[in-house]
Amino acid sequence: MDSLVIVDAANVVGSVPDGWWRDRHGAAERLRDALPGYATDGLPGLMAPPLELVLVVEGAARGVASVDGVRVVAAEGSGDDRIVGLVADESGGRDCLVVTADRELRRRVEALGARVTGPRAVWGPSRGGS
Repeated sequence: MDSLVIVDAANVVGSVPDGWWRDRHGAAERLRDALPGYATDGLPGLMAPPLELVLVVEGAARGVASVDGVRVVAAEGSGDDRIVGLVADESGGRDCLVVTADRELRRRVEALGARVTGPRAVWGPSRGGS
């Protein structure tokens, strides 16, 4: 069974001050497009492949579409609440990793058994992708 990686799009995009606030939708698409390689290659030092990658978007990024290797889930309200719900509903005994720097979200998903890593795991100085 594939391990589950849930990426907090707003938090990860917001970790790089590159003008993302001028085009939140486009910034979320750039992040989405940096992720597919991880599904087959894994996250070095964190999770071996294969991975199921889920990108949670909210607000202006809600219209971002899924692509091969990355399922995009739009939060109707709080992105954090949607991520917690995904961990609760979809981790089901498999290894689950949430990518975020949000301390409160980290606490909530760790209480459900998920591991957490920061944005650099997928969106580092080289801008992610493998």
